[in-house]
Amino acid sequence: MIPLALTLTACDPTPPPQPETVRAPNPVFETQIKAMEKAKAVEGQVMDAAEAQRKQMDAATQ
Repeated sequence: MIPLALTLTACDPTPPPQPETVRAPNPVFETQIKAMEKAKAVEGQVMDAAEAQRKQMDAATQ
């Protein structure tokens, strides 16, 4: 019984703390991320323009 108690108390269920590391940005991924951000910005502009055109057409048909 004592060995079981010692075994259970010796096992700590929490993992040891991991050191926080700062990742160096990979230039390949950085360019891809920037390209995605630009694409999202352009997509927003295109959607706004399409909405404005749709409103203009609706106003013309009424």
